[in-house]
Amino acid sequence: MEQRIYLDHAATTYTKPEVLEEMLPYFTKAYGNPSSVHSFGREARRALDKARKRTAEALKADPVEIYFTSGGSEADNWAIKGVALANKNKGDHIITTSIEHPAVLDTCRYLEKEGFKVTYLPVDQYGMVSVKDVEKAITDKTILISVMMANNEIGTIQPIKEIGQIAKEHKVYFHTDAVQAIGSIPIDVNDLNVDLLSLSAHKFYGPNGVGALYIRKGVKIGPYIHGGAQERNKRAGTENLAGIIGLGKAIELAVENMEKNNKKLIGMRDRLIKEIMSKVEYTRLNGHPEKRLPGNVNLSFEFIEGEALLLSLDLKGIAGSSGSACTSGSLDPSHVLLAIGLSHEIAHGSLRLTLGDDNTDQEIDYVIEVLPEIVNRLREMSPLFAQDKGGLEYV
Repeated sequence: MEQRIYLDHAATTYTKPEVLEEMLPYFTKAYGNPSSVHSFGREARRALDKARKRTAEALKADPVEIYFTSGGSEADNWAIKGVALANKNKGDHIITTSIEHPAVLDTCRYLEKEGFKVTYLPVDQYGMVSVKDVEKAITDKTILISVMMANNEIGTIQPIKEIGQIAKEHKVYFHTDAVQAIGSIPIDVNDLNVDLLSLSAHKFYGPNGVGALYIRKGVKIGPYIHGGAQERNKRAGTENLAGIIGLGKAIELAVENMEKNNKKLIGMRDRLIKEIMSKVEYTRLNGHPEKRLPGNVNLSFEFIEGEALLLSLDLKGIAGSSGSACTSGSLDPSHVLLAIGLSHEIAHGSLRLTLGDDNTDQEIDYVIEVLPEIVNRLREMSPLFAQDKGGLEYV
């Protein structure tokens, strides 16, 4: 193995040193319980309030609208279940899309078993949902719309502001899973007309195991965990203080450095896409060619199997993925790639490379050198490639 190159930042990022530095005292020195009235507790409460304020400022929200969770999946679950159960006297209909994260899709399927009705909207070939389709799907029983801000697999950025305006006009709550968007897209919850927003610290160089749910003041939603007064009686349990401190610092850094980092990432992303597609035949770019996350590259290579490709890249020191980290153990092809029209065979031959702040042009050069060699070698072993070398249009 010549070098180690991490290109799986959509799965998780490392915790930045300056984030860890702020967290450390809350493990060993300032370890009081924020609910305690003594000086240790008050110190912890002040730190918690600071992190809440930092998180709110990143979203242009009010600190009282920020509720800390164990991560994005919990935030998604709370937003959807909480609104559904608290508003079932008004209606029983939820609208979402076919390419949401499993934390949204599986939660909606659970609610269907509980008697709720869910509309799963299709997307186009680029993974974009139609704003008109969203509006057409609204009925007098619709209580919630949930559309992710940016897709975790193919990077497509959705028309959140337009959907938010429609939801507002129809007096329907609007939730967005922004787990992949923080640090990549400027977010103003008021401008976007978002009522609920999920985020997770480990996607923007914060620690694992901590996230947040933005809940607009006035939204009718039930508590997620019972048994204590934490998070304003909405989520019981002693707060993950050090993790929350890390989230606050990480989201502050992500917003501060967004413009500079995005410029660098877009340059490397576009070069990687252009070079690979020019060097490797029968390759397709998945996701929107322009309205996509700065560091997202998702390519399908016809006639090869994605798992073999990942293992071959790993032997060369390159870490990538074939889809969402939350479903990487599944042998089924990505539901996102099937939703944009790919066949099972082509979906199985897909590769997601997601770039981060510390990746370099030299690393991209190495990938551009190594990846075509691996694809060509795997194709030489494929009986399908020998039989039929056509069938996939360039995108």
